[in-house]
Amino acid sequence: MGRVSRRAFATAALSAVTMMTAASAGQARPGPGPSGTAGGRGAAAGEMRGVWLATVANRDWPSRPGLSADRQRAELIAHLDTAVRNRLTTVILQVRPTADALWPSPYEPWSAYLTGTQGTHPGWDPLGTAVTEAHARGLELHAWFNPYRVAPHTDPARLAAAHPARRNPGWVVPYGGKLYYNPGLPEVRAFVVDAMLDAVRRYPVDAVHFDDYFYPYPVAGQTFDDDTAYDAHGGAFPDRAAWRRDNIDRLVRETAARIREIRPGTRFGVSPFGVWRNAATDRLGSDTRAGVQTYDDLHADTRRWARENWIDYICPQLYWNIGFAAADYAKLLTWWSGVVEGSGTQLYVGEALYKAGDPAQPAPWQDPAELSRHLTLAEEHPQARGHVFFAAREVSTDPIGAMARVVADHYGRPATPPR
Repeated sequence: MGRVSRRAFATAALSAVTMMTAASAGQARPGPGPSGTAGGRGAAAGEMRGVWLATVANRDWPSRPGLSADRQRAELIAHLDTAVRNRLTTVILQVRPTADALWPSPYEPWSAYLTGTQGTHPGWDPLGTAVTEAHARGLELHAWFNPYRVAPHTDPARLAAAHPARRNPGWVVPYGGKLYYNPGLPEVRAFVVDAMLDAVRRYPVDAVHFDDYFYPYPVAGQTFDDDTAYDAHGGAFPDRAAWRRDNIDRLVRETAARIREIRPGTRFGVSPFGVWRNAATDRLGSDTRAGVQTYDDLHADTRRWARENWIDYICPQLYWNIGFAAADYAKLLTWWSGVVEGSGTQLYVGEALYKAGDPAQPAPWQDPAELSRHLTLAEEHPQARGHVFFAAREVSTDPIGAMARVVADHYGRPATPPR
C-alpha cells in the first residue's frame, strides 16, 4: 500500500475507536542516540525542514514510468531545486518502495516505477545522482525504505523472474490484496536489512528512514497468516502480539547496529502513524480516539524506540488539524514532546501538506494558514526540532498557497539540518 492510499486509510481509521489491551511500553532509559547524537534543542543546532519524495505508484517522482533517463534526472533535480527555493534542508527519497531498488542492488530488482518493468535497468543511477545533487545544493538526502512490502498485488508471477520473493515463496504472505514479506522469519529480517543497507554501504546518505509500515494495517475480515512462523519462533512469548512486536523491535535494533558498522554517523529515523496508543487503552497513551494504534495494530512500539534511544529521530505523522476531535494535532504534539523529553531521540513533526486545499478535507484544511499555525504551535515545544511535509508534489504545486505561507511565516532565513 502506498503512502498516498495509506493516508486516506488513516483518516478513515480514526472514525472507529479501537480499544485493545496489551502490556505497557518499556520505561525510559535516557542516553545518547544510536549514532551518538544528543537530544534537546540546546544540545544540537539546526532545524529539520524536510519533504518526502515518494516513488511508490509514481506518487511524486518519476511523473510516470518509462521516461528517458534524462527526463527522470531532470524531474528529480527539479524537486531538489524546489526544496532549495522553499528553504528546506532535507529530502527524504523513497528508494525501496516495494522490495525493489532505485540503485544497482545485488539483492533486489530495479523498481518498475522507473521503467515500467521490474528488473529493467533505467540507464542511470537515481540514488547515486540524488545524493550527489542534493549535497551539491546543501541538502541532506535521507534514504527511505519500506522493509516488508513486496507488491501491490498478490501474484508472485508478476514479479521479476529473479525476485527474492519468487525464489523464496515461503517468505511471502498475501494479505489485503498485497504481498508482504513475513516479519516473523529471522531469515527475512536478515535479508531485508542486508538489502536496505547495501545502499548505505554504496552511498554517503545522511540517514536511513522508515515510514509507518511494519506489520500491515488491519483489513477487516482478513487474517495475516503467520501461523507457521509463530509456531516455530513464538514459543517464548505470552501471545502472538508480543512476538510480533519483538520481531519489529529486532528489525529496528539490528538496522541501527548495522548502520553504525557500515557508515558511522549516518542517522536512523522512523516516521510512524501519529498515535502510539490511546489513553483509554494505556494510561501512557495520548488523549486520542484513533481507530488504529501502532503498538496494537502494526506491532510497532514506537514510543519505546524513542524513549530508549534505538533511533536518532522520530517523525510522527500528525496529519490532523488543530482541534480535530479524534486526534488533535495540538494534543499529539504535546504528547510526543513528552515522549522524547530527556531522551537522545530528536522529534520532527510530519505535516499533511497534501490535505491543504483538498475539497474532501474538513474546513480547517481549506485555510492556507492551517499548517503555518502548526509550526507556530510547535515553537512552544522546544523538543520539536522541525517539520517534514508530505509530499514533494504539493511542495511544487502548492494549490492554495499553504507551503508559501509556511515559508513566509517561518522560513525567512536559511537553516542547517539538526545533528
